[in-house]
Amino acid sequence: MKIKNLIAIVTLTLCVQGVMAQPKSRIQAQAEAEKKTETSLSERAKAQYTAQMPAPTDVVWKRDIYRTLDLTKEKNAALYYPVEPLGDRVNLFTLIIRLVADGKVPAYEYRSDGNELFTEDNKYKVTDMLDKFYIYYEDKGGKLAIADSDIPSGEVLSYFIKESSFYDQRTATYATRVTAICPVLHRSGDFGSETTKYPMFWLNYDEVSPYFGMTPLMTSSYNNVSNMSVDDYFVRSLYEGDIYKTANLQNKLLAQYCPNDTALKAEQQRIEKELVTFENKLWGIEESVPAASQQEAEKKSAARPQVTRAPKVEKSAKTETVKAEDSTPSKTVKASSVRTTHQKTAPTSKSASSSQTLSVRRQRR
Repeated sequence: MKIKNLIAIVTLTLCVQGVMAQPKSRIQAQAEAEKKTETSLSERAKAQYTAQMPAPTDVVWKRDIYRTLDLTKEKNAALYYPVEPLGDRVNLFTLIIRLVADGKVPAYEYRSDGNELFTEDNKYKVTDMLDKFYIYYEDKGGKLAIADSDIPSGEVLSYFIKESSFYDQRTATYATRVTAICPVLHRSGDFGSETTKYPMFWLNYDEVSPYFGMTPLMTSSYNNVSNMSVDDYFVRSLYEGDIYKTANLQNKLLAQYCPNDTALKAEQQRIEKELVTFENKLWGIEESVPAASQQEAEKKSAARPQVTRAPKVEKSAKTETVKAEDSTPSKTVKASSVRTTHQKTAPTSKSASSSQTLSVRRQRR
């Protein structure tokens, strides 16, 4: 009995020593895994809250467009207000900065070429990003705490987004999806100098989409019900954005090869028309003539000298009418003359017959 107790004690001692002998790296890895499980959503939850599925990679046609969303426009104002949290309502940047500070989604550095790169090497360290843009935070036991008043949501007046329009030959579908988003700070100098734009970081939209799907959004000034999520807003393309770049071989912005604002506007319209024309050709839809060109054509036709030619049928009808008008009086005259003659001769014949009768009677007498 004593031997069995001794064996049990030795075994327990070895187990305790084995646990105590675990390296610190392994313990830290376990803690990070537990923390990640607590803060991030599961794959099932991500599929439940997102309205947008990842774009397929093996498509036959794709066009990448970069747009800038001006939050001062009416259609984009839903992403800006409320500037400070109002109950359960927060604006887009407040939501983003909380997700990044809590480690739920990674932020990727905005490179000098303006392109997004979603790799481990390009991930921002959260504290470095907050220090770079002078956002005050407190480190409370490894967890970053940022007060609502310290979040510069009022200075984020625009966003860069990347759209991918593609045709999937397997499902015969054409779709446009947002793939990346970047908040842009608008800050002026200490002495009221011009406002400077500072792109902060890129976010992979597929990574933030589930959290956007859980955030309600009010999109109408007439109907104040938050009946839509932030994810629905982007999936349904309810925003209004101007094109500032397309994916091209030279990686040039539109402003780099358009000499003035008029040329820039014309180039933006040309790219928009290309996208619409490609989609219409997929479904065999013929493009209608624009109203402006139709009015120009009408003006040109009105300026030409008009030559009036009466149709042959109208001409012949007119001729027959003239003939009928010419012949009618002659017929009327003849009829009237006949009637007149008849009326005049009738009494003559009567008098003649009466005179003959008188002469016969006289002879008999």
